[in-house]
Amino acid sequence: MDFFEAQERAKKRTTRLVILFALAVLGIIAAGYLAAVAALQGAAYDSADGYRVRESYWQPDLLAGIALVTVVIVGISSLFKWISFRKGGRAVAEMVGARRVNPASTDLKERQLLNVVEEMAIASGVPLPAVYLMEQETGINAFAAGLTTSDAVVAVTRGTLDKLTRDELQGVVAHEFSHILNGDMRLNVKLTAVVFGILVVGLLGRGILYSFRFSRPRRDSKGGGGAIAIAGVGLALLAIGYIGYFFGRMIQAAVSRQREYLADAAAVQFTRNPAGIAGALRKIGGYVLGSRLLSNQSAQIGHFFFAQGFRSNFGGLWATHPPLVQRIRAIDASFDGKFFEPPTIVDVAREPWGKVTGQAPAKRRLPIDPITAAAFIAAIGSLGDEAIGNAKSLIDRLPPRLREAAHRTDEAPSLLYLLLLDANPTVRERQYQLVSTHDSSRAKEILDQLDPAGTDLEPEHRLPLAQLALGALRDLSPDALARILGTLDELVHADARVTTFEYALQKMIMHHLRLAQRPATGPAGEIHSFHAVRSEISIVLSVLARAASQDPEHAFTVGSAHLKALEIGLTYQSKAQCDLTQLDQALDRLAQANGPIKKRLLASAAAVATADGTLQPTEAELLRALASVLDCPVPPLSATSADNER
Repeated sequence: MDFFEAQERAKKRTTRLVILFALAVLGIIAAGYLAAVAALQGAAYDSADGYRVRESYWQPDLLAGIALVTVVIVGISSLFKWISFRKGGRAVAEMVGARRVNPASTDLKERQLLNVVEEMAIASGVPLPAVYLMEQETGINAFAAGLTTSDAVVAVTRGTLDKLTRDELQGVVAHEFSHILNGDMRLNVKLTAVVFGILVVGLLGRGILYSFRFSRPRRDSKGGGGAIAIAGVGLALLAIGYIGYFFGRMIQAAVSRQREYLADAAAVQFTRNPAGIAGALRKIGGYVLGSRLLSNQSAQIGHFFFAQGFRSNFGGLWATHPPLVQRIRAIDASFDGKFFEPPTIVDVAREPWGKVTGQAPAKRRLPIDPITAAAFIAAIGSLGDEAIGNAKSLIDRLPPRLREAAHRTDEAPSLLYLLLLDANPTVRERQYQLVSTHDSSRAKEILDQLDPAGTDLEPEHRLPLAQLALGALRDLSPDALARILGTLDELVHADARVTTFEYALQKMIMHHLRLAQRPATGPAGEIHSFHAVRSEISIVLSVLARAASQDPEHAFTVGSAHLKALEIGLTYQSKAQCDLTQLDQALDRLAQANGPIKKRLLASAAAVATADGTLQPTEAELLRALASVLDCPVPPLSATSADNER
């Protein structure tokens, strides 16, 4: 799976969605116009002579008026729903009544779910998504939602926890992570807003008719005639709205079905365990309730889910997911059509939390073997079985006290402070005082408690711990966020010098925390020209070359060779010409670049970092941090994966 191609496919599907939306609105306008003309034909008569007056079937002014009203109603409704999702994945989860799973939960089933999601997040290089549980839903289903990887959530039903083994649960979660990495989540939210806008006309008609349940008809003919007219308007809106409903469900189905095959294939690729996701699909077919959902609110996001959550009408025309048999056979061609026969509920206590079928912990080697630019690009947004095994091995090596702190909202800020503490005792003491001054004495006290566990912290532990801590801090108030970001900045500058890695770690934390607070629901301009960001690319490669090589000019030349064919005229910038302030501005601008620009830039960055023939763990983590700031998640780099590419 190519991360950048997947992102481009998501954008093309957005274009398709806009076209389908326009066709649906045109259908509603046409239906409204025909209904209005028919009403005028029926009502037109000459009161003096008592005969009907034939109205023209073509009335441009009437058509323009209906079109304007329809576009305004549908547009405002869609915009309202889109804005209601400004909090990202959390807003979607709360809309369907899901509750957030406490990261410190001692429930065995919830702990297993948290561990699986944690492994997937570390393996893919994305911030830890919040985990939600749909407690009242006993069918087997799940969804991922969010506007960015920084505000993503993964939600599962109670039936998923009760009825699936760990391998099957891992297959379902891997399927949802493919939606996170492929850019499907934002498209799903857009689709929900679009469908709501289309359905709102019918909802207005239903509301008008529903209001008559609580009113008595007046006996006088004048009042009765008015009530009949209002009821007629309600019926007309309901009929017109049904056309919108038909198109809305068609759009959901058209945009969703093919993605499910791709997500299933990605889940198999991620886990190298087709029996996991195939087993989950077989159980959906075997249990009476299957993947059915009871909540009416969930119908709005039926296209989000792992499996068909609601009955499909018109012979499957409205189905948001392919038939189960076809999905299973796409994974297992030998499937004989026999579904799972339900036994007793799975005993999760016998399913080890750390079990990952067919995966062995990766061996650590320092330094990491140099990787090719192609291998680095291939790793972006990927989730292979080796990456999951590496993630589990890495998580197992994390100091338990620090891993616990990463999941606690009150301790996670102090953990981030710990990651930026200097080895020099004098500077370290100054940093402690800065924490007390800019945050609180309580934060300093927690930092004291965590410090002993951070003594032997390995370089490759910093980003994973930051990823986990970001998950705990995504719901901070703006004031708390500002306080933490300000403290981080003070710590980085405590010794009057900032290493490139310190900067990159701080930048990554700030970037994702701000995105979690403000996921950018509105459209943003995208840069499509390499020439427009020529100086920014030069700055990034120059700073990286100085951080990763004894001969930075040579490293810069090696990296810029990947962009030589574009003839954009990159030039090496000395330390006097560009510092971290310029790097900060350059990365902010490059974050707005399109996929092809980011892809070529990161390939060049990988070439710079490995120009001297080695890749130290700190350099590997620096590459990952810079990629993360550009919203290109990279899993932990391993020597094994590099060897396989060469």
